[in-house]
Amino acid sequence: MALLSAVGGATWRCSGRLPARHFSGAARRGERPGGEELSRLLLDDLAPTPRSAGRLELLFGLSPCLLALRAARRRVARLLLQAGRSGLQGERAELLRAAEARDIPVLRPRRQKLDALCRSQVHQGVCMEVSPLKPRPWTEVGEAKPGDDPQQLWLVLERIQDPRNFGAVLRSAHFLGVDKVITSGRNRILTLNPRGCPLTPVVSKASAGAMEVMDVFSTDDLAGFLQAKAREGWLVAGTVGCPGPEISPSSEIPITSCLEFLWDRPTLLVLGNEGSGLSLAVQASCQLLLTILPGRQLPPGLESLNVSVAAGILLHSICSQRKGFPVEGTREHLLQDPREPSATSEGPGVARHPGLSSGSEQERQNGS
Repeated sequence: MALLSAVGGATWRCSGRLPARHFSGAARRGERPGGEELSRLLLDDLAPTPRSAGRLELLFGLSPCLLALRAARRRVARLLLQAGRSGLQGERAELLRAAEARDIPVLRPRRQKLDALCRSQVHQGVCMEVSPLKPRPWTEVGEAKPGDDPQQLWLVLERIQDPRNFGAVLRSAHFLGVDKVITSGRNRILTLNPRGCPLTPVVSKASAGAMEVMDVFSTDDLAGFLQAKAREGWLVAGTVGCPGPEISPSSEIPITSCLEFLWDRPTLLVLGNEGSGLSLAVQASCQLLLTILPGRQLPPGLESLNVSVAAGILLHSICSQRKGFPVEGTREHLLQDPREPSATSEGPGVARHPGLSSGSEQERQNGS
């Protein structure tokens, strides 16, 4: 029996259309349940979501569902918690309390039903029927002048299409302190140019729920957006693999290793499509191209990294320059055995980042 049904024309993007078979009680199953079994049947027979609910999707996974409830940016129709668990503790108990506080109906289906609804995705025994989450128009991003904070970092994603790549990039961006994320919509001029991946439940799960709390915006004219920000004083830094034939030797856009990049003004870091990288129009809008140099000679076909891996490396190389970012000395101090004497200032020094001056390094030590 499917828990979700296509009612009144509603479309379930999470699992397609599932046949709905509603039962009024145990008599229709030919059994005499008692206790917990009867409780499950009554919960399974909860009335279907009304037409006014509109389009819903199935969010799955403990962290995505918990963070979605905390953020309160989605409308939640129902919470589905796997039956049979001996008591709910920790985050699952918090999830249940949050749902009850908002009068959200709670169902306790068996694992087999959750597996079917989630198409065998890893749901951790937790799902929620929710309204879709969409990127906001970039015009709502608000005023952010370069003079306000010289170390602002926005991540711009052009046509990232794999939902797991997208989610992994969002997770790294949130962890490392990216301020905002801008994605590409469909280019109205280049109609064959595909749009980026939408904010789907798979993206949320791959991001460990970071998608639920991040500011994600979208624009249909990515090149125009980048050019406008450049006129405002932002640095537009694109990304490329190992310099090759796709970058013309006569190109006026400088290419530098991410380890040599000095983050001294508000920056837009632009990552391109998994297969084709940055489009020509977006690349031409960049003032600088960052690359990750390999540690060995690479055979053909291995000259590039997965976009989510590259994003983590690039973002860390930039964000580690932020004042207050944990540096090596701080990490060693935190991990030090409390029974050992503290390291003195005359101990081994912290290795200096290639893109930092000695003054900047001193500021990082004082601020950490």
